[in-house]
Amino acid sequence: MEELELSDLCKRGDNRARKELYERYAGRLLGVCMRYVNDRDTAQDLLHDGFLKVFNSFDKFAWRGEGSLRAWMERVLINTVFQHLRKNDSLSQTLEVEELPEMYEEPDASAVEMIPQTVLMQFINELPVGYRTVFNLYTMEEKSHKEIAELLGINEKSSASQLFRAKNTLAKKIKEWVKNNG
Repeated sequence: MEELELSDLCKRGDNRARKELYERYAGRLLGVCMRYVNDRDTAQDLLHDGFLKVFNSFDKFAWRGEGSLRAWMERVLINTVFQHLRKNDSLSQTLEVEELPEMYEEPDASAVEMIPQTVLMQFINELPVGYRTVFNLYTMEEKSHKEIAELLGINEKSSASQLFRAKNTLAKKIKEWVKNNG
């Protein structure tokens, strides 16, 4: 079934179409949730909450071509995750820019390429929630600091600060891994 047909049937409340939608996209969307929360049980709860929001707000979905359904669902899920993080005050780790060193030493690109993808993902998952959230939004979702600030209810300097600290922390972990495994 094509995305357009699937979305039309879901809009009409067709339960078979909803089941297919879930089966088709749940794995990918769970991965999106896992980028922001470390706990798999919490990520699965958020996935289910997000799907309920998707099913209840299909009237707001506008078809814009192949891939638009998936993109819309990802936005709904990300917003669900952010609501959870804000509600649990997980994003309150704001740091003053003045406290930051002026620069950090970026790891060599060839060193980064040596590290297995699973290890890099583990390093990202080990970041504090605020750092990880800003890092993912900036690098994976390609959001600007202004957009991140609006999404998370923080100021742009806090977004930049948390991204800097995330990159600094990751750089240290990468260097340590290369030193021990390279």
